[in-house]
This record gives sequence, C-alpha cells and structure tokens, in this order.
Amino acid sequence: MNGIENFEVESLPWYHPTLSRHTAESMLIQNGMDGTYLLRPSSKGSGEYALSVKCEQAVKHFNIVWAGNEIKFGQCTFNNAADFVEHFKNKPLLCGESGQVVLLKIPYPRDISEPDMYECVTLHAEFSTADDPRITDTDFSVNSKEGFLTKQGRHFKSWRTRWFVLQRNELKYFKQKFSKTPLRVLNLNECRECCQDFSQKDKSCVIRLDMGWRVFLFYSVSEHDMEDWIKRINWRLMANRTRSSFNSDHSNRH
Repeated sequence: MNGIENFEVESLPWYHPTLSRHTAESMLIQNGMDGTYLLRPSSKGSGEYALSVKCEQAVKHFNIVWAGNEIKFGQCTFNNAADFVEHFKNKPLLCGESGQVVLLKIPYPRDISEPDMYECVTLHAEFSTADDPRITDTDFSVNSKEGFLTKQGRHFKSWRTRWFVLQRNELKYFKQKFSKTPLRVLNLNECRECCQDFSQKDKSCVIRLDMGWRVFLFYSVSEHDMEDWIKRINWRLMANRTRSSFNSDHSNRH
C-alpha cells in the first residue's frame, strides 16, 4: 500500500488513529449494537490495521494486512484502497473460527458531537488513596470472547453444546445463544489452571478448566478456536496472579 492509499484508508470517518484494543472493546460494548464496527491501528506494528466488531455480548478483532500493493482482509484481496472502502459499503458478512457470523452494519464514527456542559464543583477536598490496596486491585480490562463450546456434564458425562461468554473476570455459559440467564457463572479468580486436555480419546480440541472445586471439560470446533479460548483465559489468570502478588507485597511492607 502506498502513501496515498494509506492516507485514504486513515481518512475514513470510522478510522480511530489512537484507539487501543481495550478502548475499542469498551466503546463498542457500551455504545454499539450488533454489527457496529471501527478501524484502528493494529498492535502488531506500523502499517497494519485491526477491525473491531461488536458481536452479541463480545467484540471480535480481525487483522488487516497488505503485501506489496495488495490489501488483504479475511478471504478478500483488494488492489487499492478504493476497492477496500467500497467493500465495507456493501456490508460484508464475516465468520471466524468459532462459527459465529456477524454482518458489518454500522461504522462507529471517529468524530461525535457532544454537549458543551460541565458540572459545577460545590465541594473540593482531598482524600489520600496512595496506600489503599483497592486501587491496585481494580481491573479495567474487558478481554471479551463468545462462541459455542460443547461441555461435558458433571454426573452423566454426556456432552451438550452451550453458548459461552468470557467478559472481564467471568466465564458464563447459557443453554442457548439468545438465553437471557446463564446456567452458570464461573469466577476466574477461583480458577487454578486452563489448558488443553488429552484424556478424551474420541475428542480433540478439548479445554480443561480446573476451578478447584470442579474440573470442567469443553471441546471447540477447531484447534485455532480452542487455543484462542485457552490463551484469553490464561491471560486473565496471569493478570489476576500478578495483581494478587502486588497486593500481597504491598501489605507486607505495611
């Protein structure tokens, strides 16, 4: 992609030049509807982009790259930026490894008008929180993912497909995709380990989630999707342990 095409893509009204993955997820979950999308720089490095899309209760991220003068997005290759932009005007339909389909409906604009109104300060005082461990214990990351996994039952060991939603520090599963109430909510603060399981001879792509009080087994539709679930859950577990270690050291010093 040359400089002119690069400028054309980055001048799109739904390109957000300073947006991080975390902020994109927060914005889309809070303000977007299913199919709302935006373009932002990729964390992989200069010259690559990421497309973030609101999909039900989570946000999916797709990488956009180019080789030479070609822009590659999903299974499509575009010879110039104009064709790439036109593609989005036609509301493309995307499906990832999880099998979940999302229609790109509404671009999330970069510039949004806001009222020029502010609160008046009627009380102003200081309250020191420098030594308050609750400040460092606050976690703002979203780390969302959702999709179908097939779960093994606790007593009869039968397998049932459930809709799973990972958001912040909770892993929920629902009887069906559009069910309002989860069958169970797993607090990942209690999780000891998440890894691939090899105990099921007739099944591959099995995830083992050790909660201490019970070991859960689920299998995914593909190896890539299984690895993505494990990677995201372990990212959360590592963040929890790092935060707990920090708070423990902080308490010992006082």
